[in-house]
Amino acid sequence: MKTRVYIETTIPSFYYTLRTDTQSQAMMHWTRRWWAEFVPRFALVTSPVVIAELRRGTGERTQQRVDLLEEAELLEVTALAEEVANIYIEKRAMPNDPGGDALHLAVASVHRVDVLLTWNCRHLANPSKMEYIRCVNYELGLPTPVLTTPLNYLSGDESDVQ
Repeated sequence: MKTRVYIETTIPSFYYTLRTDTQSQAMMHWTRRWWAEFVPRFALVTSPVVIAELRRGTGERTQQRVDLLEEAELLEVTALAEEVANIYIEKRAMPNDPGGDALHLAVASVHRVDVLLTWNCRHLANPSKMEYIRCVNYELGLPTPVLTTPLNYLSGDESDVQ
């Protein structure tokens, strides 16, 4: 059985970023490289929350971002996931936005996804928050997905970034 990877909104957003600053271009490069090298190894999953966030985008790349996830399994946003998202907020594990990062983490946790892939290092792939998130999930009887970025899968060799 393949490892299931939840693709959070920032992944397709950076895959097709229009930003031209050096950091955004590097993140685009690493996202595309991860996609080319690792997608065949994994079972991609996402949620209607991600699709809705992507559709709210503006610009020429909006549909391409949505289309990138057309092969991903769409996980249901259950009442339990919504409840767990609210618990994350109450326990200050996630910011006070029940439809945002808390819901992404809750959907991935409730559906027992192996990895949550994101470029959101402030609230999700943040090493200083991971142990607390694990503790909250343990109290809830839920596993915690690995919270990581595409770069953590790559060699880290920045010499090939344009």
